[in-house]
Amino acid sequence: MDEDYYKRIQVKILTSVLLVPLVPFLLASGVAFYYFTRSVRTQTLASMQRIVGDHRQMIESFLGERKADLQFAAESHGYDRLRDKETLRRVFENLREQSDAFVDLGVFNSGGLHVAYVGQYELAGKNYKDAPWFQAVLKNGYYISDVFLGFRNIPHFIIAIARKGPEGDWVLRATIDTLVFSHKVEQVRLGKTGEAFILNSEGVLQTERRSGGNLMEKAPDAERYIRHHEGVRWFFLRDAKNIKFLYTTTWLKDNEWMLVVRQEQDDAFATLHQAAVLVGAISLVAGAVIILLGAYMSNAVANKIRETDQEKNRLGHQLVMAGRLAEIGEMATGFAHEINNPLQIMRVECSMIEALMGELFRDTAPKDIQNVKDLADSLNQIKLQIERSGEITANILKFARKKDVTPEDLDLAVFLEEILHIVEKKALVENVRIDKELPPGRYRVHADASSLQQVLLNLVNNAMFAIRESHGSHIGGVLSIGLSKGEGKVAIKVEDNGCGISPENFQKIFTPFFSTKPVGQGTGLGLSICFGIIDKMGGSMEVESNEGKGTTFTIRLPEVRL
Repeated sequence: MDEDYYKRIQVKILTSVLLVPLVPFLLASGVAFYYFTRSVRTQTLASMQRIVGDHRQMIESFLGERKADLQFAAESHGYDRLRDKETLRRVFENLREQSDAFVDLGVFNSGGLHVAYVGQYELAGKNYKDAPWFQAVLKNGYYISDVFLGFRNIPHFIIAIARKGPEGDWVLRATIDTLVFSHKVEQVRLGKTGEAFILNSEGVLQTERRSGGNLMEKAPDAERYIRHHEGVRWFFLRDAKNIKFLYTTTWLKDNEWMLVVRQEQDDAFATLHQAAVLVGAISLVAGAVIILLGAYMSNAVANKIRETDQEKNRLGHQLVMAGRLAEIGEMATGFAHEINNPLQIMRVECSMIEALMGELFRDTAPKDIQNVKDLADSLNQIKLQIERSGEITANILKFARKKDVTPEDLDLAVFLEEILHIVEKKALVENVRIDKELPPGRYRVHADASSLQQVLLNLVNNAMFAIRESHGSHIGGVLSIGLSKGEGKVAIKVEDNGCGISPENFQKIFTPFFSTKPVGQGTGLGLSICFGIIDKMGGSMEVESNEGKGTTFTIRLPEVRL
């Protein structure tokens, strides 16, 4: 066998060696990484939701505390005392001690007039009767506004409460420092890109954004996710630069403000990416080790197979020789008939010569020229029969002679004619008709002539034996030999109408030492040797048989194209 055969074996072994450990390894790594990814993802999302939930509580607590501070001041002092500017100033200073978020403080009567004010702006005396916030606080009892400009013309928001007094409803209002409030909102720090901000229901910023955006500006992507929902919600969105962000949102202030916490996806799942790189590196190292070990093992196994095949070939040659000797013994009877027939003719011709010579001795001068001619014809016939006997003997010796396997290009149409010439006399003696189906054309294969001759003679002899078992010596036995080609193969078909093969023996016919012939007439080696010979030639051998009807052997060999 050539080196390509062993290279293919090595590749197959390497593939098997790699697949066996690599597939479970990759499956285990994939499953582990999948569940690890799910775990990290779930933990990251749960952490974001927890942070947002905690931050919402902190903001609502801040707003609730400022509202409670105003309620305490209003209930403790009342409208009459609070509209006194000095009293209002002391109350404001007390509120500032509670929280530096208070910017100013003002008291309004039921008509919306700003009756008292403590702060840095000149707002006393201004009327807010028609202001939306004033109407809302009278209606609801308290009000926390969105960020707006108002009379002072700078962004701010207010917390106001309404109380009833002798002269009707009155309002205590405080302005909240947006910078302080924004700082509290922005305290959420997640990685390098995390940020928190507040939007109103229309998507307008109520605090500044770390990534850019001023108060009272509409967030550029707000319309994509501003929608009411319960609890904390997360989702992914890409911004104008096609960067993917993880968003976590929740509503606060009676669903009027939305707290938004967002972080770049790569930043949010940085731990996962680091784990992926680590898993990839480990997988590469492990895969490289497996591949190197697989290459070493496959090479060692291929070398061992090469050594085994070489030993098998040596034994195979010995077995083939033994098979040839067995075939010669089996063919001896047929060849004996072939040799005896020309010898018998030679005896008859010799007798004729003796008779003619007797006549010649009686007549010193041969007068009958015809006798001389007959004598010459007889001598020629003797020579012809002697040549035939020599040819038969040469074929026997050629078949039995041990020789090295030397593949060559053979034309099977010519080759089969030579084979049939060897067996035609035996077929005639056994009343077997040989049908040849050899269509015109060239049927070229690359094979060892001696080995292929052995295979075909074995099949022909088996066929004649099966015909004899079925028909005896009576006329009716037919042996068909044909050639065909297609799909790059040349097919040799050997078919007989003999006894066929029983189903219980059909699976054993290629088994060494299995034979259906009587003891002394078959070794059981023929078909097993034939199968091995054809296989080494790169061909195949197929058999079909019906018990009592006959058997067909088909040999397929690669066609040689010129």
